Amino acid sequence: MEIKHNKWKSNGTTIAGGNGCGRNSNQLNYPRGFYVDSDKSLYIVDWGNHRIVHWKHEAKSCQVVAGGNGRGNRNNQLNYPRDVLLDKGNHSLIISDRKNQRIVRWFHHSKTDQEILISDIDCWGITMDRKGYIYAAICENNEVKYWKDKDKDGKLVAGGNKEGDALNQLHGPTCVFVDENYTLYVADYNNHRVMKWVRDAEEGIVVAGGNGKGKSLKQLSCPEGVTVDQLGRVYVVDCANHRVMRWTEGKDEGEIVVGGNGQGNGSNQLNFPTDLAFDDAGNLYVVDCDNHRIQKYEPDD
Repeated sequence: MEIKHNKWKSNGTTIAGGNGCGRNSNQLNYPRGFYVDSDKSLYIVDWGNHRIVHWKHEAKSCQVVAGGNGRGNRNNQLNYPRDVLLDKGNHSLIISDRKNQRIVRWFHHSKTDQEILISDIDCWGITMDRKGYIYAAICENNEVKYWKDKDKDGKLVAGGNKEGDALNQLHGPTCVFVDENYTLYVADYNNHRVMKWVRDAEEGIVVAGGNGKGKSLKQLSCPEGVTVDQLGRVYVVDCANHRVMRWTEGKDEGEIVVGGNGQGNGSNQLNFPTDLAFDDAGNLYVVDCDNHRIQKYEPDD
């Protein structure tokens, strides 16, 4: 990812939701993950409404594109989904349907004709590499796997050595990111750190946090969303500290990117954020979960 900016404005703009918790077309209900398309439209995991919504650029309301038919496991239902990807090659969405313990493909032309890609996993965050392989954080097993083509079992790429804080272990992985070199970054939620796993490595490297739970610049508290720029700088949603942090390799401390002004709903505040992404213009988007909104921050340098 090429991010040309170093700073963002401290005050964000609400571009989706922000009208209280609900299921109307202008509301969200504890959003979790999302995907920012090249046209700046958003595909949002509307967790509490068991649906994925499409929020077009500068729109005042959204369109339901998956789920939205109550909680369940029928072909037209989702059950507390956690993350979403846009697969343009197949004109479909790939959804982590967490409480149904599956990853599904939902085609744009149909609200009922979904395809179950992977079953029987406690899937949280998902991502895709440039070959189209799907990676999933499997929280219950403290591991990350990837699947290619019609592979049913997947390949272990991180963790899988029981719960723990050793370099070959994870404890409640939530979100994942894969770069162009197939290097994996994992938000290690209960270890309050982000781990970097080079391809085929047996151990990870701590690249953010890892100094216990806390709010100092050396610490994280329940990290979730993670992404990495072209310089290898790690951006992480520091959920319980209500902020987004950036870690530069080799430095002991991170720096606050946005938030960090206490828990709240002000334009410079966040309330248990859960995911982040950048668009091609360098704008930063943050899922502000407990404020039921998506915030956009413009570059400031």
